[in-house]
Amino acid sequence: MKSNSLHALHRFSIAHLPLPLFALLALIVFGATYLNVLPAGMTGALALMIVLGALLNETGNRLPIIKDYFGGGPIIVIFGTAALFHFDLLPETSLGICKTFMKEGGFLNFYIAALITGSILGMNRRLLLRAFARYLPAIAGGVAFSLLLVGLTGWLIGYGATKAVCYIGIPIIGGGMGAGAVPLSEIFGEALNESPELMLSTMIPALALGNALSIIMAGLLDKLGRIKPSLTGNGQLMIEKTEDLLQHEEIPEDHADLRAMGGGLLLAATFFVLGKILAAFIPLHPYALMILSVATVKAFGWIPHAVEQAAFLFFRFIMLNLTPALLVGIGAAYTDLDAVINALSLKYLLLVSVAVIGATLGSGIVGRLVGFYPIESSITAGLCMANMGGTGDIAVLSASKRMELMPFAQISSRLGGAFIILLATALIKIFTL
Repeated sequence: MKSNSLHALHRFSIAHLPLPLFALLALIVFGATYLNVLPAGMTGALALMIVLGALLNETGNRLPIIKDYFGGGPIIVIFGTAALFHFDLLPETSLGICKTFMKEGGFLNFYIAALITGSILGMNRRLLLRAFARYLPAIAGGVAFSLLLVGLTGWLIGYGATKAVCYIGIPIIGGGMGAGAVPLSEIFGEALNESPELMLSTMIPALALGNALSIIMAGLLDKLGRIKPSLTGNGQLMIEKTEDLLQHEEIPEDHADLRAMGGGLLLAATFFVLGKILAAFIPLHPYALMILSVATVKAFGWIPHAVEQAAFLFFRFIMLNLTPALLVGIGAAYTDLDAVINALSLKYLLLVSVAVIGATLGSGIVGRLVGFYPIESSITAGLCMANMGGTGDIAVLSASKRMELMPFAQISSRLGGAFIILLATALIKIFTL
């Protein structure tokens, strides 16, 4: 009996390591943290951020209500980290190390560069091109309805139309945290002369609540489909056949060429640098220009398929291994708990609800006009824009019992999120004229 318990203990893993080994590593890292001998720079920052991120992420993914309605681990990592530093449960020196690594050290830019480059280059090219022709109008319909409704509601209740659109509407439909709220906080902060920390602290509650409402709405749409069968394709998006669009480019992650992934790293870093160069001549944010550059290269097929695979695999490596660490950095460097608490109000909750409902209605109506079933269009082009990225996609499709729509949900998370960054860059210039 005792040996069985030990065997089970070793089988349980955190951060891809057996629990006893992870516990030993965590003890060393936390020991160095509380003794104030944690190395400065990338090494010490990554050690603490990976360990803390893994612990909080595992906790969040096991809390019933949190994992079902609020995105699970990511929310606990962000707010848990912010609380640990806010209440001085972790030393001030470790906070400085994490902040420096995230900002001056460029870890945030590194992560976003890998995500944007790899996710777009990893898409099926035919799916990408066909999506622009028919699927993106459905996304645009959801975005337009959502922002118009949230802006109008913000004006009517005295919250402010511009503030409602920028702080609540756009973050909710912006593609999650790493590729959505974080770059948006940088873009808005730079344009409005506000600190990104303040911007992100206002956006994060909207993301969490929007994710929860998106999951609930997905379940309601599934029930509506049973009552009104004419509104649904029961998992099929287009009224005409879509099998050709559902074919993926299979990339064997278990047989990744480690040297080729080095090329993916260079490609991601270079596209980020290209965005900076273009920003010196074009009045758009470097993130937006980077997205346009990657999408153009992918659309015209200018990069060999093997190199695209390398960029995708590098992105997957970064996403799978460093996302919790990034969220720790967001909690430490970008989340002000006092600002978060002050942002919550009945007006705020109303605006979040309006944003999600607008995305649902707009994508459903426009989707029907371009040949989609309204319910499937609302779920993929609407709710998968309003949730928290990949984890939100899974939760929304699971709640609506339509997991076969994952390819379209990924378009919303990848291209839809990129589209919102481009839109936000344009809107903020209009608002600041």
